[in-house]
Amino acid sequence: MSEKGNSKPNGSTSASSAQKVEVVVQSPSSDGEVNIMGELSILVLRVVFSLMMVHHGLEKFNDPQGFSEFVVGKYFSFLPGDPVIWTYAAAGTQIICPIGLATGVFARFSALGILNTMIFALYFHFIDTGLEGFPFAVVENHNYIFELSAIYAAISFYFVCAGPGRLSAVRKLNKITYYPKGE
Repeated sequence: MSEKGNSKPNGSTSASSAQKVEVVVQSPSSDGEVNIMGELSILVLRVVFSLMMVHHGLEKFNDPQGFSEFVVGKYFSFLPGDPVIWTYAAAGTQIICPIGLATGVFARFSALGILNTMIFALYFHFIDTGLEGFPFAVVENHNYIFELSAIYAAISFYFVCAGPGRLSAVRKLNKITYYPKGE
């Protein structure tokens, strides 16, 4: 650094040029070995999770008026526009995003869409039934009403953070490239 606090090296000719910086993250094993059982487990979790999520989207497409009236209209009246539009948005998210997650194409973005939908589902369940004595109460139906949405949200959060794993259609290399802002 120079005396004036400028972080540019002395002799810099262009004030507007950006410098490319690459950060390479090495695999946990120095030999480059892959834990195939772990990767297969992630693949199975992605595909099964996605199939179950598609089922929920198809249910909404099957009866959009019912879901709009009894869920969106009743519990999400603060959302602008027609509740049917929000029903179709949720259904579309629960069908399109699982395809992206299962194949590994835009997996983190797809998982984020599912996570967003599950946050709305959790809001609905908490407003409708509350915590039901969670975590120690034994409830009448043997599980909490919000339980499935919470599990879906947790799995979605995992894939948002960790990505799809190595067994995906589009595998991101362990390299991050960014361009620092020039001063």
